[in-house]
Amino acid sequence: MNRTDWPIRWDLLLRYRLIEIVALWEGRLTTNHICHTFGIGRQQASKDINTYLRELAPGNLVYDRHLKGYVPAPEFRPVVTQGQINEYQDLIARQHSLSSTFEALDLTVPGSTLVPEPGRRIAPEVMRAVVTATRYRRPLRASYVSLSRPEAVESLMEPHTLVCTGTNWHVRGWCNANREYRDFALSRFTGQPEALRERAKHTIDRDEDWQRMVTLEIVPDKRLTEAQQAIIARDFGMDDGYLTLQSRAALAPYLLSRMGITLDNNHPDPLVQQLELANPDQLGFGSKRERALKAIAGV
Repeated sequence: MNRTDWPIRWDLLLRYRLIEIVALWEGRLTTNHICHTFGIGRQQASKDINTYLRELAPGNLVYDRHLKGYVPAPEFRPVVTQGQINEYQDLIARQHSLSSTFEALDLTVPGSTLVPEPGRRIAPEVMRAVVTATRYRRPLRASYVSLSRPEAVESLMEPHTLVCTGTNWHVRGWCNANREYRDFALSRFTGQPEALRERAKHTIDRDEDWQRMVTLEIVPDKRLTEAQQAIIARDFGMDDGYLTLQSRAALAPYLLSRMGITLDNNHPDPLVQQLELANPDQLGFGSKRERALKAIAGV
């Protein structure tokens, strides 16, 4: 069945994804997993598992009488997930977040924890205005500060995309003052931004660095020994010592930053650096190189 043709309700899709993620990454699935997470009865949870096996993924799971639960079959293939570890990480993160807010629920995955990452503070009124402007293609009037210009200056921008880079949010769009497309960190907005009523003129299709796709070739730091490079290559599932990633040119600096790769100077210790970009010319920033570095730092 083609994924785009699935007539699956959102709540059912979430339960099917839980079935697949828990079975794949924990090795044992029971109806309790579904009941505990979604607050449904055992009969409905059992029905969900049977429907998943009958209509979506026949043969993906087998029942193990000794473990009293379902385990992945040798020929298991992801159907409603991508089979990536980050999906299990996201599941744990959501349940830890809910348990932190609603302590009585205790939804945390036993034997697991997360290292908290402090995020930048963003005011709800800022986010609401940016979402309105990007969703309905409207200009945004806002006051903005930066490390290079600490005094708040009111600007008119035409944002087209809201971007999350992990622990930070920024909005990408046209800056009327600088006459070019730039990134604006939401934590640097001050006061009450306003989404105007007229339509934005500088649209996403005119943003060249957003439209341009680049191929990043990530390799182990060449200063490491061959044995150390082999370990790093295995960590990231590299093929022939290369990890190939596709990215929009405008987002590539953020992707590299999250991997600990800088565009200017390597870390003096290769054991800290670990990775490097084998084809920096692919970015093609030219004179925008310094601006890309400043965007990452929020300058």
